[in-house]
Amino acid sequence: MEPFRISLKAARINANMKQSEVAEKLNKTAATIAAWENGDVNIKAVDLDNLCALYNVPKDYIFLG
Repeated sequence: MEPFRISLKAARINANMKQSEVAEKLNKTAATIAAWENGDVNIKAVDLDNLCALYNVPKDYIFLG
């Protein structure tokens, strides 16, 4: 059975965070967070790990579109 998958944006919203808050916590720009969410820029594995920890979701739950 496939795990339930959500987008980076949905994970952020479920964590009740704004892009600017995520950017501040990860020492990135809000534009970088937006680019990840829009699929404009590939996200590095370490950054995905940090996002998942911040959003409190397993990597298997994240859909990268």
